[in-house]
Amino acid sequence: MRRAPRPTARQWALHGLLFLFTAVTTTLCGIWFALSNADAANGPPPETGGAAGSILLIPWYYARAVAEIARLSFTQPDVLKQGLIFSGCLLAILTAHEFGHYLFCRYYGVDATLPFFIPQPPLLIPGTFGAFIRMKSPVPSRRALFDIGLAGPLAGFIVIIPIAFAGVLTMHHVTLLAGEAGGGGGGGIIFNDPLLFRLIAHAFKVDLNNSVGNSYYFAAWFGLLVTALNLMPVGQLDGGHGTFAVFGERAHWWIGRVAFGLMLLSTIVGWLWLGSPTMLLYVVLLAVMLKVRHPQPEQMEPLRAKRVAIGIITLIVFALCFLPFPIT
Repeated sequence: MRRAPRPTARQWALHGLLFLFTAVTTTLCGIWFALSNADAANGPPPETGGAAGSILLIPWYYARAVAEIARLSFTQPDVLKQGLIFSGCLLAILTAHEFGHYLFCRYYGVDATLPFFIPQPPLLIPGTFGAFIRMKSPVPSRRALFDIGLAGPLAGFIVIIPIAFAGVLTMHHVTLLAGEAGGGGGGGIIFNDPLLFRLIAHAFKVDLNNSVGNSYYFAAWFGLLVTALNLMPVGQLDGGHGTFAVFGERAHWWIGRVAFGLMLLSTIVGWLWLGSPTMLLYVVLLAVMLKVRHPQPEQMEPLRAKRVAIGIITLIVFALCFLPFPIT
């Protein structure tokens, strides 16, 4: 079996720096969540001279908000702790996911980059655009494609499970006003609960409809969202790799387009019925992936029963993660 080249010290430094930047932006987002859940009051913005004045003041408000969050991280240790919990849990999920791919790439001799972690501008949710690796050499076999593709989401899901239990079992129970139901609910935005959360809540008699999410909850919630997106059976997404490996090139082409059509239909229904455009995220991602041609493995040998069983487990994982309308 061929061996993939090892990363250089410069590559480790670049990827480590991106990881640190992402740790900062996700921590700031976690602090923002903690303040929101504690009903931290922000003073009303000063009066401006109309719409033009408001637009000109947006950068000032943004810079002031980031500075205030940074200040609170030093003056309120508990708030900083919650931000670090959110960041640590979310990055643990993303790291497990990407190194699941990376380690199997090395096992099969596929030349691949270390994970690229992508930070968001401070205070955007969830503080990161995710992470990815790039394969720079062909995949040698059907089994390699299957293992590399599904190792990431399965490894990430294993890390999600204890975080999800911690999130649901330590939620703060409150009496919410009408229209604020939902584990992550509050105000006009509701983070709907995926099936995994509902099963945990049912087993331990937790009322998600009268609870407020915490740092563990939100980290697991975004981890489940990322896992569901990656398991879509389209293009070079992880689910696309698995679909190609199990069913072959032609079925991969058709399944991807059916999945895109279903997500597009769900987006229209969600927009008209719930006034929620969040499914647009799925549609845009799938539209991009449909344009990317999936490479053919060098060898398409049969998959054995063990991998078929892993494929079925992956479908169950997808069902536990997927939400047709994540936010309403």
